[in-house]
Amino acid sequence: MRQTSERLGAGRYVAAAAAPAGAVTTVHELGTHDGATVSGVLRTLPGAHTVVALMHPRQDVTHHVLVPELLALGVAVWTQGTRSVNNDIALVHEQALLDAAAGQVFLRARGFESVVTLGHSGGGTLFAFYHQQAGLPSAQRIAVTPGGRPVDLAAADMPVPDRAVFLAPHPGQGALLRRLIDPSVTDEADPLSADPDLNPYSPANGFADPPTSSTYEPRFVARYRGAQQARIERIDAVARERIADADAARTRFRATGDPADRRVAVAPRVLTVYRTDADPRSVDLTLDANDRPYGSLFGRRPDLTNYGLIGFGRFTTPEAWLSTWSATSTNADFLRCAPGVTVPTLFVELTGDQACFPDDARAMHNAIGAPDKTFRRVRGTHFGGAVADGEPTGAQLAAVEIGDWLPR
Repeated sequence: MRQTSERLGAGRYVAAAAAPAGAVTTVHELGTHDGATVSGVLRTLPGAHTVVALMHPRQDVTHHVLVPELLALGVAVWTQGTRSVNNDIALVHEQALLDAAAGQVFLRARGFESVVTLGHSGGGTLFAFYHQQAGLPSAQRIAVTPGGRPVDLAAADMPVPDRAVFLAPHPGQGALLRRLIDPSVTDEADPLSADPDLNPYSPANGFADPPTSSTYEPRFVARYRGAQQARIERIDAVARERIADADAARTRFRATGDPADRRVAVAPRVLTVYRTDADPRSVDLTLDANDRPYGSLFGRRPDLTNYGLIGFGRFTTPEAWLSTWSATSTNADFLRCAPGVTVPTLFVELTGDQACFPDDARAMHNAIGAPDKTFRRVRGTHFGGAVADGEPTGAQLAAVEIGDWLPR
C-alpha cells in the first residue's frame, strides 16, 4: 500500500511506499575525522549483504522516496546527513567529504559485503567528489578549500565504495546555480534591481504569461548565459575580498592582541545572493527539450519564486560560496570529478528532469571513469515524481533499474 502524504509543490514531495515488514531501523551518531558530529539512519533486513548509502550535501534524506523501494529489493539502506543538513549557510563541500567518509567507515565496520553509494540530485556530485578523492593516494587529495581553509583529507580514512548509482544528478551546486542565477540584477543590495535588457521575465525578451511556454531568441540566451557567468565572477570577487579582510584581521590580532581585530576575524559577513531561480529553460520548454513540466525546482511560477526567500545560495558565507556555489571556484563539479569514479556504475536519467537535461546526462555518463557503467532512462521528474497522472513514479521505475543492476 502506498502512503498518501504527497504535498503540493514543484514535485519535491512524492508519495512513498511503506517499508517492508521486518525492516529494523537504528539511528547512529558518527564522529568525523575533523571532530564534527553527523547522524544517520540504518534500515536493514535479515540476510541483507548489500547496503545502499544515500546522502545529500544540503538536505535530510532520511525519508527519501527510494528508501522503501530499496528495502523491498532486499538490501539495507543508510541515509545520512552532513554537518550542514537543512542549513547550508556554511556548507563547505570539502568538509562534507569528511562527513561522507564517516558514514563509509561505519558501513564497513558493520560488515556489509557490498557498499553502494546512491547520489540523487546534489547527492550525485557529492558522491562523485567523494569517489574521486577517496580513490587518490592520500598525498594527492585536496588540502585547502577554494577559500583557503585547510582540510585534512590526506589523513582521513576514506574507504572507496564498491559501486555507485547516480539518479538524476545535476552537474553540481555551482554549475546548477550558474544556469539559475538572474544576471539582470544590477545592485547586489537591491532584490528588485534589474537590467531590462537581461530580464528573463520580461515579455520584451520573450517571456509569456504562465503556463504558456516562453520563446527566447538564441542571441538573447547566449548573451544571458554570458551575463550569468559575469555575475558569478563579481560575487566571487566580493567573497575573496571578505575572506582576505578576515585573514588580515587574524594576522593583526596575532601581532597586537587587539580585540577589535579578533571580532573582525570571526565575523562571517554572510553574502546575500538575490534572485536565483531564473533558468530560461524553466519557462521555455523548447530549450533542451525533454518531458519536464513548466516551472522550476522551486515551483510552477519561477517568475515569482525568483524573488522569494527560498532559493539556491541565497545566504552563504564567503567560504561556502567559493566551495559550493561558485561554478568557477568549486571542486565539487560532476564533470570534473566523474573520471575518478572507477567502480561499476549505474546512471539513471529521468526524462522529465528540470535540473539534469539530456545533454547533461550524456556528458556526465560519458565522463565517468568506470569501465563498467550502465546508462538507463526512465520517465519521471527530478524528485522522482510521475511525468503524467496515472503513470508509475520516476522513483518506482528507477528502483526497477537499480534492482536489476544491484548485486544481492
